[in-house]
Amino acid sequence: MTECDAVGASVCVLLRWTSCTPDAAARARATLRCALDELGYGGEVISNAVLAVSEFVTNATTHAVGPYEMRLRRTAAGIICEVEDHDPRIPEVPEFPATAPYTPAEENRGGGLEALCALLSEHGRGLHIVHELTDGAWGFRRQTRAKTAWFAVPAASGDRYKGS
Repeated sequence: MTECDAVGASVCVLLRWTSCTPDAAARARATLRCALDELGYGGEVISNAVLAVSEFVTNATTHAVGPYEMRLRRTAAGIICEVEDHDPRIPEVPEFPATAPYTPAEENRGGGLEALCALLSEHGRGLHIVHELTDGAWGFRRQTRAKTAWFAVPAASGDRYKGS
């Protein structure tokens, strides 16, 4: 579903869910992967976006009330992926370390995307990882009764969303 925001920018709702929706993070990852592929994105851009949205969806369903919504918003520089929940409190963002946020453990290698997402979902690391995946282009917006976590996806050379 495509809508327009207050300034007339195109907004596409990709997924809506509640706290009772099974496998919401997996559904969000699959939905975003398909949408970005359709828009002409590929490779590492999709992988990074999928991991970042997984963290936002997991945080929303774990720490906030629903219903929840994942959207894509067109901008001049690319697109913004948003995850909205109905808790206006902005989470406390831990200070980012000067070094990488974690060191992978050998025993956690080779388990695929689900194992990686489980590893990344450990408390205290997720927003650091989102920061790395998005080169710092992420944040939160507060509304009266909700908040939106967002991250930027730079324009793809084959982005078919640009002209819509």
